Amino acid sequence: MFNLKKKSLKRFDFILFITVLLLCAYGLVMIMSATLSLETARHVKTQAISTVLGVIAIVTLVLLDYQFIGKLYIPIYVLCNLLLVAVLLFGFGEDQWGARSWLKIGPIKFQPAEFVKIGLIISLAKFIDKNKENINEPLTLFKILAFAGFPVLLILRQPDAGTAMVFVFFIAVMIFAAGIDWKYIWYAFLVGILSLPVLWFKLDEFQKERIFNFLDPERDTSNTGYQAMQGRVAIGSGKVFGRGLFKGVYTQFNYIPEKQTDFIFAVIGEELGLIGGLTLIILYFIMLYRLIKIAKDSNDMFGSLMVIGMTSMFVFHIWENIGMTIGLMPITGIPLPFLSYGGTFQLVNMVCIGIALSVGIHKDGLNF
Repeated sequence: MFNLKKKSLKRFDFILFITVLLLCAYGLVMIMSATLSLETARHVKTQAISTVLGVIAIVTLVLLDYQFIGKLYIPIYVLCNLLLVAVLLFGFGEDQWGARSWLKIGPIKFQPAEFVKIGLIISLAKFIDKNKENINEPLTLFKILAFAGFPVLLILRQPDAGTAMVFVFFIAVMIFAAGIDWKYIWYAFLVGILSLPVLWFKLDEFQKERIFNFLDPERDTSNTGYQAMQGRVAIGSGKVFGRGLFKGVYTQFNYIPEKQTDFIFAVIGEELGLIGGLTLIILYFIMLYRLIKIAKDSNDMFGSLMVIGMTSMFVFHIWENIGMTIGLMPITGIPLPFLSYGGTFQLVNMVCIGIALSVGIHKDGLNF
């Protein structure tokens, strides 16, 4: 289980690790700025604790041969679904966030769907690996889709369409990377187009409003489009160099809703300007490049697919969050990796990095 040879340690991706630490530090500073007007250090403390726990998780996972995790894919999958069922039965959050997405165990509150992201990526990667020889047979493909789709249906029942979209995206990328025939991709595309009218009528009213506001940003800036408008104005006011850290007018006077979570990029844009935004994007580019390199260099499909799934998850979060903040995408409750406030989210992202680093180190298939 724990078997790290000295020569394997040489394959440790220090560039990826340092980049992630820089992103975490960047996030802590911006959360501090976003919550300065709230006169509480709770958010910064929670994020800092989650980051420290995440670093410990990374070190532990680096020492752990990822093949051991693969042997537990069935218990992991079962546990993930039990957590999602528990959310439907005992969860809360409908009044605050419009979805029953949270569980509380004693003093601890967390979002099970965040942990399920990792669990499903691990279990789906192993399930595909076990069926890779017959992946283009209709029955095998149906089993893979059913295996991946069941937890997504449970998340849609919360209902949390934003998180469900993340799942659908990384599932699709993982199956594509496994070598699925293009004819199935065209079938899926056709089914998706034909399903649009049905999906539209199943959307809640606030979700439809978000789409309308995306298509016409000026239609309801005092109500349903207020958050999007304030975010864009704040970013625009930062110009090239920003107003200065802790000096953002829209940030410090609380004109931006959810500024420490979903709209943290608006804080960056206002206070650090174009330079701050580009710096963040460059750090993300380095992180994603190193993850793709690990996936490409992996000697087995299981390890490669895990890293591909995690990378695609990060890509979706980054693209959607920054896109919705600057008006390129409709607003969803998608946070920004390593930047947005959220203890569960931060810890999950760090665990993903730890698993990816483990794949990079143990790619020769060490015994355990």
